[in-house]
Amino acid sequence: WVYDQYVSILTGSLLISVLLSIYLYLSSFVRGKLLAEGGNSGVSIYDFFMGRELNPRIGSLDLKEFCELYPGLIGWTILNLGMAHKQYVLTGSVGIPMLLVNGFHLLYVLDAMYYERAILTTMDITTDGFGFMLAFGDLTWVPFTYSLQARILVDHTPDLSPWFLVAILLLKIVGYTIFRGSNGVKDQFRRDPNHPSVSHLKTLKTERGRLLMVSGWWGLARHINYFGDWLMGLSWCLPCGKNLLAYFYAIYFGVLLVHRDSRDDHFCRIKYGKDWDKYIKLVPYRFIPYVY
Repeated sequence: WVYDQYVSILTGSLLISVLLSIYLYLSSFVRGKLLAEGGNSGVSIYDFFMGRELNPRIGSLDLKEFCELYPGLIGWTILNLGMAHKQYVLTGSVGIPMLLVNGFHLLYVLDAMYYERAILTTMDITTDGFGFMLAFGDLTWVPFTYSLQARILVDHTPDLSPWFLVAILLLKIVGYTIFRGSNGVKDQFRRDPNHPSVSHLKTLKTERGRLLMVSGWWGLARHINYFGDWLMGLSWCLPCGKNLLAYFYAIYFGVLLVHRDSRDDHFCRIKYGKDWDKYIKLVPYRFIPYVY
């Protein structure tokens, strides 16, 4: 059913994103709302897109944090399972590439939900307003773009060798190890830099009093977690074989990460000044250790 009603579900998701964005924009004009600096320019279209209010709530429900995790990620998982079911209906079985894609994606979703508190320190939560950009991204872009590989595999299942499948699995393991290991250290260090698991790390103390890690995972590259995230994304695409459309995610995500790095570098230069130049000398690589 999910496969057959795909366009209808997509249309409904887009409509919900637009209606939610209109509500968020109008409600942000209520007196006393905490506004995001980047979404309070005075240009209506821009502010509608970026989001005026920082953390809109209905009662105790933080709408931005909720949408960052639950509707889109759960919807993504349901779409994937729907594609696997459609493949089973058509062929009488679920192929290994489909199983890999569903398994890889499910691990990513469960990881995000288990480590939910880690998103509280991300720029999406701390800095960006909640407008159409995030509403559309959370509710429509994520579930329907990230499930692309599963949809492709319904109609185009490649004949992959066992060795290639093992290589894909190993790539996923490497990517997840880098991603989870580096993010776990970052989250623990932000909460308690004196915790035994991170207290041994070398740091650079800035004039603002903040500590920047310059050893361990975070001594290898300034955004080592991005590298692990991208490797996982590539492992999602490879089960589709030579289907070029399946690699849209890896290309798009790579461009997104480069942009994020540029944005982070800009803000950090403003925030830390000369200390940021010192930090870059200590950690010269952006994503890939000894490469870039």
